[in-house]
Amino acid sequence: MYHAIVFLPLIGFLLAGLFAKSLGAKGCEYITTGLLMISAALSWIAFFTVGFSDAEPETVQVLQWISSGDLNVNWAFRIDTLTVVMLVVVNTVSALVHLYSIGYMHHDPHRPRFFAYLSLFTFAMLMLVTSDNLLQMFFGWEGVGLASYLLIGFWFKKPSANAAAMKAFIVNRVGDFGFALGIFGVFYLFNTIELSTIFANAQGVAGSEGEIMNFLGYSLAAGDALTVVCLLLFMGAMGKSAQFLLHTWLPDAMEGPTPVSALIHAATMVTAGVFLVARMSPLFEYAPVALGVVTVIGAITAFFAATVGLVQNDIKRVIAYSTCSQLGYMFAALGVGAYGPAIFHLFTHAFFKALLFLGAGSVIHAVSDEQDMRRMGGLRKHIPKTYWMMVIGTVALTGLGIPGTYIGTAGFFSKDAIIESVFVGNNAYAMFAFALLVIAALFTSFYSWRLIFMTFHGKPRASADVMSHVHESPNVMLVPLYVLALGALFAGVAFYGAFTGHETGGHHESWYNEFWRMALFAGPQNHILEEFHHVPTLVKWSPFIVMAIGFIVAYLMYIRSPGMPKELARQHPALYAFLLNKWYFDEIYDFLFVRPAKWVGRFLWKRGDGWLIDGFGPDGISARVLDITGRVVKLQSGYLYHYAFAMMIGVAAIITWSMFGGAG
Repeated sequence: MYHAIVFLPLIGFLLAGLFAKSLGAKGCEYITTGLLMISAALSWIAFFTVGFSDAEPETVQVLQWISSGDLNVNWAFRIDTLTVVMLVVVNTVSALVHLYSIGYMHHDPHRPRFFAYLSLFTFAMLMLVTSDNLLQMFFGWEGVGLASYLLIGFWFKKPSANAAAMKAFIVNRVGDFGFALGIFGVFYLFNTIELSTIFANAQGVAGSEGEIMNFLGYSLAAGDALTVVCLLLFMGAMGKSAQFLLHTWLPDAMEGPTPVSALIHAATMVTAGVFLVARMSPLFEYAPVALGVVTVIGAITAFFAATVGLVQNDIKRVIAYSTCSQLGYMFAALGVGAYGPAIFHLFTHAFFKALLFLGAGSVIHAVSDEQDMRRMGGLRKHIPKTYWMMVIGTVALTGLGIPGTYIGTAGFFSKDAIIESVFVGNNAYAMFAFALLVIAALFTSFYSWRLIFMTFHGKPRASADVMSHVHESPNVMLVPLYVLALGALFAGVAFYGAFTGHETGGHHESWYNEFWRMALFAGPQNHILEEFHHVPTLVKWSPFIVMAIGFIVAYLMYIRSPGMPKELARQHPALYAFLLNKWYFDEIYDFLFVRPAKWVGRFLWKRGDGWLIDGFGPDGISARVLDITGRVVKLQSGYLYHYAFAMMIGVAAIITWSMFGGAG
């Protein structure tokens, strides 16, 4: 079964990529989508089979891969609860995105290539989440990066799409460099990159005496060595999951087709970093400094992205910054050891974020490819089905629910669990993170409802011609929205106890005991899931309070007094420009890195390669040869009197030489 789950998307990629002409566009669409549907169905079977049983983690061998000295790597699948959760997320969202794309990409002449790339993307992510060792994980990691490059730049005739694809690829290389060093460090410390062996020996390495590793000229003891390795691994996670400082590629990734945005942001690329930290939790448990860094970066990312989302006008960019912010929530939870709530939020987020992106695609499809919300408005009555799907996604994202009860959307259960877990977190930065996450929840509510009000309410701001063509999307695009809406509404209440624990008989039972045993069987006991159920009432209600405040402010500014936002922007131009320009990170990076790199490259090209190497090397030598031969050629004029004159000169020279030579 697991072979089918992983390799069916690969088969779809190969068929659509190699036999597109034979199969035709329709054939490629149906084959790739059908195979993903089968893979998704099998993933749900695995989810209930493994996730709700007491089975030990299982290894499914595929083939022997590398054997070199102490390095022995098999291509194998690690099957445990974390794996099957990720299988469900990846394959369910990917299957629905495939189905949605049949309608969304209907007029694109390159549909076979698009569907082939989608399936390749899914296969690479499946390789990553099923990895039994770090090399296989890195293979999937880079495969996801390649597929994202191909899909973000799918419309390669657009310069902006090419630039966005290159930006995503290059920024991720920064993080991937850290990830690679982290893998090297793990192999140095454990003499293996096989996960189960690493987990089994984590305590032994952490308790080692003396200096065990040298890094950048510093001799490190066991604790410091594990901290450095974990920070390097987290550097890779920061790039792939677009965390603060390595986040700049994420909004530009919106240049790809909307289904790509949904796949990247909900199920594949950006969740890879969260998965990495969760998977390697046995090491992070012994590196409290690294966990502190994860907490701080996650909280800052949640806050930063939420502030930027307040003023964005592109409907997809608002949702993109929302993704960046929600990923920050997940990392903040991982940093305090709340692994269950973090993966729970990853699970629920996949449903409502895919719903929002595909809903935004339905809006864009309806208004003749317009993405600026300032040119929308009044669409509620024209596309009511899309409107209600977007509202469901919004209430799930903002976390609508009644604290202390089982009444609420998916985001309510998972996001509140994170905020409460961070409050009881036992690292030094937990309260700092808690404050930023609550503020980010306020901003999330505001910009989410701002999107709804600007897009669907008020007077139409689009041209009469555009409004005359506004139409609801076909069922092939709406059915995936309905399915995702069910997940956005009910996935939280259905799986809350499984991910976070529920009280039965005076103790908490959850997947925690099995889900995170690899982090705890040899590590310090983690009491987060016991304690977060008993936070103070104000803490439990704080997400609801700020969510309500955000909704009310958005309603007042965009429904009751539509002129207020423009007036506020006029009164605070510096703050508005600061947020609109995303804290000027692109400009800062352009000044610090891009321009110097271009200057160095141009200098080495013009002066080093052109003037020095070519000038004094092959080009210089060839130029001198041409000069000499050019002058020699001039001696061969072709005129008879020139040759006669040259012969006379030669005869005269010979006679002169004979006379003076003979006399000597």
